[in-house]
Amino acid sequence: MAQAKIQAKATTEAHISGKFCRSVSMAARSNHLLEILDDLEVRVQAFRDAASALELEKESLMEKIHSVQNSQDIRNICDGEREELFITAERLMGRTLTVDVSVETIRNPLQESSLQQATTIIDDILKKVTDSLENGRKQLMSLYGACTSDVPVGPVDQKFQSVIIGCAVEDQKKIKRRLETLIRNIDNSEKAIALLENQRQKSAFRLNHNKTM
Repeated sequence: MAQAKIQAKATTEAHISGKFCRSVSMAARSNHLLEILDDLEVRVQAFRDAASALELEKESLMEKIHSVQNSQDIRNICDGEREELFITAERLMGRTLTVDVSVETIRNPLQESSLQQATTIIDDILKKVTDSLENGRKQLMSLYGACTSDVPVGPVDQKFQSVIIGCAVEDQKKIKRRLETLIRNIDNSEKAIALLENQRQKSAFRLNHNKTM
């Protein structure tokens, strides 16, 4: 009887010991896997950041190539050199477009709706910007003021601000960047128009001056 009790106790202890060992082993494996996932999360974020940086670089390259194509300097050179520069710019633009970089933003339904609203507001302004660059610039500046934490230089579009708040953080950054580019393009267009108007006035003055001589 005593021997049976001893054996039963040994069996129970072995059973408990076995469960304890398995539990420790499972905890160790779980911690190890969590460490791997933590490391992968850091790498995934770095991967997305690198891809986003490439997106920005592509946008910057395209904007600069476009700026060269529409610069005042290129209008003031001979036809042969201008054609050669245009061909080179087109070649560079084509090569840039062969690189396709896309970082998708994860959105919930509310964020998706807010993004669509923000895009529609900007697009509606762009449809009318050719009618008045100055008015279009003011409207875009009011949208930009709604996207920045800095003190705005002018009025802020409160409706657009409420829409932007509902967007995902990555979308907020992209919208702000798009507005910066649009405003910069309008500024460049206004400068080009001013230069052309100045040249026109000078040409008219020389023509009238020659007529009076």
